[in-house]
Amino acid sequence: MTRYFLGVDVGGTKTYAMIADERGQVVGLGKAGTGNHEAVGYDGLRKVLLDSTAQALDAARITIDQIAGAGFGIAGYDWPSERQLTLDAIGVLGLQCPLEAVNDMVVGLIAGAHKGWGIVIDAGTGTNCRGRTPDGREGMVTGMGSIFGEYGGAYDLVHRALCAVAYEWSKRGPATRLSQEFLRLTGAADLTDLLEGLTMGTYELSGTAAPLVFKVAAEGDPVALEVITWLGNELGESINAVVRQLEIEDQEFDVVMIGSLFKGGPLLVDPMIRKVHSIAPGAQFYPLEAPPVAGGIMLGMEMAGVDYQPIRQRLLESAQAACE
Repeated sequence: MTRYFLGVDVGGTKTYAMIADERGQVVGLGKAGTGNHEAVGYDGLRKVLLDSTAQALDAARITIDQIAGAGFGIAGYDWPSERQLTLDAIGVLGLQCPLEAVNDMVVGLIAGAHKGWGIVIDAGTGTNCRGRTPDGREGMVTGMGSIFGEYGGAYDLVHRALCAVAYEWSKRGPATRLSQEFLRLTGAADLTDLLEGLTMGTYELSGTAAPLVFKVAAEGDPVALEVITWLGNELGESINAVVRQLEIEDQEFDVVMIGSLFKGGPLLVDPMIRKVHSIAPGAQFYPLEAPPVAGGIMLGMEMAGVDYQPIRQRLLESAQAACE
């Protein structure tokens, strides 16, 4: 009898449920909205789990009792105190198989790391970093950003660039082409008008201005280059914190990169890599190219005692095709 495995990726905006068989062939996919309990509560989490899983089961033409193992990546599941509430929400599905729930970053790590363990670093609107060892131990930063001194998102980049612009205005720092670009972007008359307008709410600059900082840096502006180097170093520091927690400094492991800022390429990635290699020279860096939900399926296989490595590539390819 064929065994089937369920993976669910509950994200901040979308939820995916995917079913694959033991050969690594995806047979069902379901989609729903956000299930992050911080936004929709645990009742909202239950709803998207039911909706997305029902779609996947219908597409696979199987029933819930045919699932042999399940893995869940849950956005908003950050702390041990949330574990039982998360598992209770998953209980609405009526699964009778081994299962595990982790933060949604971890299923991205399992999908992207060649051996299913290592570290995942996110540099998107915000930033987060988590790690996992072969025996399932996890390490993490808070994921709360600047409130706890964790920098690495688009907002952090733009804020640092604005600091540089303010330093030019006050003569605390050198001139930078960032100033003219921000004037052009906002329509401000001059730097005084820009800074006053940002203070008074006349103008607004968000993380969406991050590509502009990369553009100015790529054109050789030393201040913009310093801003991006700073962010790369900060991302490296988050990774190093998790490396120390997991005590893997002397091991070879994958670092999976997710998030839009990594599209900036070597300007950001190179200083991050240098920072990590200063304590963990065996770290290898890869962008996440597979749907994170595939990592949920692998986690489900792991919970059922199934070695997914022989079918890993086929599963990733099948999952990618299913999501296109």
